[in-house]
Amino acid sequence: MSKVNPVLVVGAGPIGLVIACELLGQGVPVRIIDAERDHSAHSRATTIWPRPLELLRRIGVADRLVENGHRIQGVAYYSDRRHLATAWLNRLDDTPYPFAVGLPQDRTEELLEQRLAELGGKVERGVRLRTLDAGGPRARAVLDLPDGVTEEAEADWVVGADGAHSTVRKELGLTFEGARLPVNFAITDAELSGGIPADLVSYCYTAAGGLGLAPVAPGVHRIAVAVPPEAAGTTPTRGFFQQVVAERAPGGVEVGELRFSTVFQVHVRSAPSFRRGRAFLAGDAAHLMSPAGGQGMNTGLLDAANLGWKLAGVWRGALDEAVLDSYDAERRPAVHAVTRSTSLQTRWGALSGPAQLAVRDAAVRAAGRTGVLQRALAPAIGQLTSGYRAPTARRASLTGPKAAPGDRLPLLLGEEPVLSGAPWARVTGRSHAVLLHAGCSRPAGWSGTCAAIRAAVGDAAEVVEAPSRPEGPLAAALGRRSVAAIVRPDGHLYALVTDPGAVSVRTALDHARRSALPHDGQA
Repeated sequence: MSKVNPVLVVGAGPIGLVIACELLGQGVPVRIIDAERDHSAHSRATTIWPRPLELLRRIGVADRLVENGHRIQGVAYYSDRRHLATAWLNRLDDTPYPFAVGLPQDRTEELLEQRLAELGGKVERGVRLRTLDAGGPRARAVLDLPDGVTEEAEADWVVGADGAHSTVRKELGLTFEGARLPVNFAITDAELSGGIPADLVSYCYTAAGGLGLAPVAPGVHRIAVAVPPEAAGTTPTRGFFQQVVAERAPGGVEVGELRFSTVFQVHVRSAPSFRRGRAFLAGDAAHLMSPAGGQGMNTGLLDAANLGWKLAGVWRGALDEAVLDSYDAERRPAVHAVTRSTSLQTRWGALSGPAQLAVRDAAVRAAGRTGVLQRALAPAIGQLTSGYRAPTARRASLTGPKAAPGDRLPLLLGEEPVLSGAPWARVTGRSHAVLLHAGCSRPAGWSGTCAAIRAAVGDAAEVVEAPSRPEGPLAAALGRRSVAAIVRPDGHLYALVTDPGAVSVRTALDHARRSALPHDGQA
């Protein structure tokens, strides 16, 4: 029997790599294995939205993804080649990343693996999980090594990030409930020339079917076309994509050489639990959704961020083990919300009746004209609205904080230097943080209050004073009066201490050590 690993991560795609980086960055030894011997030659996911970029900054990789990727400024909608409306990401004012990044998944994986190596990790390729027992005080696994040798391994915790056909999920005895949608997608990456915007994701709807175009590099787009079920197993040609693009896209677009071509079936599935015993599921191992909207990998990245800080805190002794129960409790409802949205978008794009098309087009135009598209849809596309607020949480008042426990706060996460003049409050994300917000008018004795809180907190959390600005997204989120916000390592609000003092803040932090689920209401 080999030595016990604190965490064994199965699967070295983007989700597994991010979890491994999260843990290694906080001093947790990780073993990461992958049955494949190399990265996939095909690009699968191609777009990283703003919220995952915020969280990837915690592991020091967001900015290099931005540097290597292609900036996407928004999402445009067309019907019969006529523009309906655009949801602009570059008009979002509550994120340090008001854009998406187009980047082929294999390149994303390369950059994540570089960061893994910098943190002292290495992917063991060609190592396959044969069996797993996660029911005891430690997880026990049997691994098939590349040279044909079998190894017995133990780990305190196992993370299954091994995709839709997850061996971890099967070994845990968890089903994968759901169904296949009555639509397939033909996809390729190809150079496009013509009038299609190079910095927008474009959805082009017609009575004959939909077309999605997403930039992945300068001049190169992911092309996705809804095709009937009988197209499964075929390899669409350049001529096929050119015909569809000519019929459905605006601007006389020409399709260049295809980098690959395939057809895949659309499944919507979810495990009934994302945890069993000492093992967890993340990404496609836990859930599958329609590719409409490009949310699949991004949702898995949010899984990784949610699980990573909790496992690290438990291993370090900073958090009670009961905190791990919140992973399934938080992520499954959040995943189901995204799944419903992407399934709706798939059906929305498949409408063909004249009356249905007229209603859809009128609704999109009206949403664009009135600003609803920008206020509601743009943040949702960027996954900025994904949070863990309890259904019974209080509603925001006119004068009080807009944010409720469980909500994402507009912060700069990670330890990289803040750009000069940036208006963002920064928390490192290595532990809980106490964010001290003076409100619109600095209360008398505020400096003394802050000093007392710092002394009481000690090394239990970092203490950060919010920028003294009466305007801006953070001030709007926290309200007009002085508060102490207890912030989780993933940037979500844990609790609001509305009468901040040394005792009340320390009490809230002690509670956070025992339960990750946010306080429902103010402390």
